[in-house]
Amino acid sequence: MKQNQSRGYRQLKIVILPVAAFSVYEIITKTIVLNRLLRPLAWLYGALTDVRNRLYDKGLREAYQPPVFLVSVGNLTVGGTGKTPHVGYLLEHWGSQFPMAVLSRGYGRRTKGFRLATDADTADTLGDEPLLLYRRYPTVTVAVGERRAEAIPRLLEAHPETRLIVLDDAYQHRPVQPHCNILLMDYNRPFYRDHPFPAGRLRERRHGARRADAVIVTKCPDGLPAKEQHQIAGAIQTYARAGVPVFFTGLRYAEPVGFGGGEAHPALEAVLLVTGIARPEPLEAYVQQRFRLVSHLRFADHHRYTASDLKAIRTALPPGAVVLTTEKDFVKLGPLLQEMGQDAARFYYFPIQISFLQKEAEFLRWLEEARMAVEASLVTNLKKT
Repeated sequence: MKQNQSRGYRQLKIVILPVAAFSVYEIITKTIVLNRLLRPLAWLYGALTDVRNRLYDKGLREAYQPPVFLVSVGNLTVGGTGKTPHVGYLLEHWGSQFPMAVLSRGYGRRTKGFRLATDADTADTLGDEPLLLYRRYPTVTVAVGERRAEAIPRLLEAHPETRLIVLDDAYQHRPVQPHCNILLMDYNRPFYRDHPFPAGRLRERRHGARRADAVIVTKCPDGLPAKEQHQIAGAIQTYARAGVPVFFTGLRYAEPVGFGGGEAHPALEAVLLVTGIARPEPLEAYVQQRFRLVSHLRFADHHRYTASDLKAIRTALPPGAVVLTTEKDFVKLGPLLQEMGQDAARFYYFPIQISFLQKEAEFLRWLEEARMAVEASLVTNLKKT
């Protein structure tokens, strides 16, 4: 009995410690008194971002716009809104039509400056999300660079055939001017009810939504009523430009895939969920519905897994259960397993995609019209020069 209690205590520590910082942040932001105390700082932060944005809006600071169609996918909030699967959706849509590229900052990598992805790259050299995109979409050029205005010309110099570039998480990166700005908003955390950091999760004030050419409400539940969609769209339109279209998407989890490449066995039942993403709650809810969730080990977003983490995962894994994680975590855990010479037979990951609740054809039509209009303008300007 004492042994089981001791083991349970160790498992509890494994679950709690990796998310201590995240939990403290959540507690702080939900404390009404402290939230009010932080409001003056949030006002100051919002005012500073307003000044910065106005300098670019008035042309007092230069913004680079490349000679190819440039699409930005980003958000107003700190934390995950589903940017990577939405970027993946665009790559799948255009990848077979044009030579294209995706450019990311490469958050969490240990390298600096511009870098083109190669087979030799790891999450440490590229970042976990760019590495995921590179492996999933081998025909697409993937690059990282903190200074996007400097990285884009270098990308085009290395791949002059590129006709289209997707910027990942660049909504606040004003030194670059996209031709098309797609703003994502998490259904569970609408920006129109939030405040700038540190009193809230906004990177800038709500009216930053005016730069959006389209808004996608992400992580929506299946069967979201049309009335609620209309109410959400109305709240967004309070801050966005008139006529900006609003779309609604949800996450779709494909069949689990083994770390070795094989699909999950039909008898897969008991799972230990391991996540290092910003908001794992929707995935946890899905796993609870489909499998018997033994435990959930939550790590911080973009967590860099270590040998001790892997040992903790192994310790928490009961007999007969398997480890289930995200594709973003797989690109870091997989190489670690190989490096340590450990068996990956009980490790699986979920490929994640998006699905439009309605109006997917309308979104694609809007996207193509935007692309063709920009390309026609680029051709006209080229002839003039």
